[in-house]
This record gives sequence, structure tokens and C-alpha cells, in this order.
Amino acid sequence: MSTPSTNTTFAAITFALAILCITPLTATANGRWVQNHPRRAEVNGRLANQYRRINQELREGEISRGQAAQLHRQDLQIRREEQLMARQNGGHITRLEQRVLNQQENQVSREIGR
Repeated sequence: MSTPSTNTTFAAITFALAILCITPLTATANGRWVQNHPRRAEVNGRLANQYRRINQELREGEISRGQAAQLHRQDLQIRREEQLMARQNGGHITRLEQRVLNQQENQVSREIGR
């Protein structure tokens, strides 16, 4: 049985991830928003897909709320890292950064399917 604080924490993480999935953009050095950079779009698209998969597994009873919260936290960390990388590179990520982020996403993806 979950406690009110667990429910609140899970709800807060779910809300934060939903907001981040809706707005997978970060500001460039000159303050404009970069949309649809191919490498960023691929990474953020995978994160959005994983977000849906986690929630589906939770609904189907394949994972617990705690497991879902942990997976969402891991995805949120990857998204934050992607945003930081983009800020440092004028609104885009390099191929090497994309590869690193994809490897992290692969690890989370394998955990979702367990």
C-alpha cells in the first residue's frame, strides 16, 4: 500500500515528465528556441516513448508505482542532461552526446521491459 507522500512524489514526477514531454525544447545561447534539431528530436522522441511505455506497464500491473517512479526519475535525469548539453552547444547536441544519451536510454528501456 502506498503512502500519501509516495503518491504525491509519484504525481509530481509524472507531472514534471509530462511537461517536459510537451516542451522538449531548450533555449539557445541567443535566447531563441530551437525546434526539431534532428539529434535532439530523436533523443526526446525516445524519452517520450519511454514515458508512455512506463505508464502502460504500470497500468497493466507489470511494474509497481515505485518502479515506475524510479524509471521516470531516470528518464528525467537523461532529459536534463540533454537540455544541459544543448545549452552548451547553441541549441543542439553533438553525435557523441547523442550516442551517450541513447546508451542511457537503452539501459532504461531494458529495465522497462523486465
